[in-house]
Amino acid sequence: MPLPAAPEARTVHNDSVISLRAATAVLGSRPVLRGIDLAVERGEVVALLGANGSGKSTAVRSVIGQVPLTGGSVELFGTPLKRFRQWARVGYVPQRTTAAGGVPATIREVVSSGRLSRARFGLLSKADKAAVERAIDLVGLADRAKDSVSALSGGQHQRVLIARALASEPELLIMDEPMAGVDLASQEILAATLREQVAAGVSVLLVLHELGPLEPLIDRTVVLRDGLVAYDGPVTAGDALTGHEPHHLTQEDCHPHAAPAPASPVPTGLLS
Repeated sequence: MPLPAAPEARTVHNDSVISLRAATAVLGSRPVLRGIDLAVERGEVVALLGANGSGKSTAVRSVIGQVPLTGGSVELFGTPLKRFRQWARVGYVPQRTTAAGGVPATIREVVSSGRLSRARFGLLSKADKAAVERAIDLVGLADRAKDSVSALSGGQHQRVLIARALASEPELLIMDEPMAGVDLASQEILAATLREQVAAGVSVLLVLHELGPLEPLIDRTVVLRDGLVAYDGPVTAGDALTGHEPHHLTQEDCHPHAAPAPASPVPTGLLS
């Protein structure tokens, strides 16, 4: 099936907190990102959507340097990634991971690790400890701060990871499928937590399988298809933007003013 024509690259402004330009990446011998442009402006909430294998997780991991680009560039807060050092300004919630990495730890200990980027000499001050407690309270786990993370449900576990990201009081939150495998009660808590961060002016990049309870917070959606940007714009294209079935995206959905794209072979089995 022919790919939809890529939308025109977004203009990158001086107040962009994330700027990914003409980004390409390869995992093994497979091209995963094939020249994408992605910008997140200050105070904006952007959802990155697409089917498994579309390149969503690779894109966000390239933003924080976990996946090296084979072409293109990344900037955070206007600084090239290679020179960026102010990691306390960025909170990252990874996909499908464990909060303590197999090491016995309490909720407070795990969340405290997220504050170390702001702590002097690796020692938490009273202000640092207060920020940790606020982060734990934000995700509704204040009464369990001393509990081991090994005793938590999947939803509670995800809330710990988000609290860890919030502990540094970041200006930018990058979250890779924060609602995946999370129960409804935890989804509502996470949505309320994120709503509070957005109200405080935090910029957010979310990888989502579906918009769900976060939809009211989202300013813009970017749909990836086979490592290319198929749509970049407001949440107005209905089911075409859910991310469940991006092969249903039509030429008009993705770029209504473009000429029909010629048929071209598409690599299959791309990693996300």
